[in-house]
Amino acid sequence: RERFDFGGRDVASWFPRHMAKGLRQMRLALRRADCLVERSHIPLSGRNPALQEVLGIRPHVLVLNKMDLADPRRQSVSAGAGPGWGQRWCHRQVPVPVPLQVVPMVARLVAEGPRYHRAESSEQNILVIGVPNVGKSSLINSLRRLYLKKGKATAVGGEPGITKAVLSRIQVCEKPLMYLVDTPGVLPPKLGDVETGMKLALCGAIRDHLVGEDVMADYLLYTLNKQQQFGYVQHYQLGQACDHIEPLLKHMALAQGRTQKVKVLTGTGNVNMMMLNYPAAAYEFLRDFRAGRLGRVTLD
Repeated sequence: RERFDFGGRDVASWFPRHMAKGLRQMRLALRRADCLVERSHIPLSGRNPALQEVLGIRPHVLVLNKMDLADPRRQSVSAGAGPGWGQRWCHRQVPVPVPLQVVPMVARLVAEGPRYHRAESSEQNILVIGVPNVGKSSLINSLRRLYLKKGKATAVGGEPGITKAVLSRIQVCEKPLMYLVDTPGVLPPKLGDVETGMKLALCGAIRDHLVGEDVMADYLLYTLNKQQQFGYVQHYQLGQACDHIEPLLKHMALAQGRTQKVKVLTGTGNVNMMMLNYPAAAYEFLRDFRAGRLGRVTLD
């Protein structure tokens, strides 16, 4: 396929209404912040422009999540080294592909920049921001384990919406004395580009059922073929690549024995029939992609 047909979908229904509250909370927390750490799955579509506009007056570090699952052919662009999104960064915005670099990078930016009304404090307060389900809490917990040898301090989940509000400060380092503040994931209130919304959904920033697992699986197949990522052919033991999702889901459902009981109304009454469970196969396709079992893919 040369293009993907989104069928005139309205993305407004994909985004919860409570996110404006989270953005207001972050504005208040910004007064005590020395630096922003933004977590993102994908370098362009995975970022919220509203956060840039509201929170862009502090030093800003972008930490890319799951770089081990990114396409190595596209990592030079994803790390900001090549043309594309990396050129959009100003001198106080720094892309960081490796989480272990976060603390020294943040400490340097804070030391080099003005601290406004916090100049007399030795503590460094860092606001962790990003879209839902992008690994903000996981980043805080991993840094805490690395520098303080402590257990997790904030809840982690595999679905968007685990962090509901701006939390208390969480210490992650002793020297320098650094505190990170977890925040709820915030999506743009309006998103006219359906394709950007679909990429966010594939990364788990939007709940699957709001978009539809079937259309997400179809868009994923389209993207894999467009990028010539044919790892799914070998993974599912297909004879060749598929251009449409139905043959792939049928093959998966048959191979994995995914069936469901369906009631069919006939002239003599209701009859139970076993049919292939296409939704279950579509969900499995999405899970395999998110786990890296279909190869290393960068959506942008």
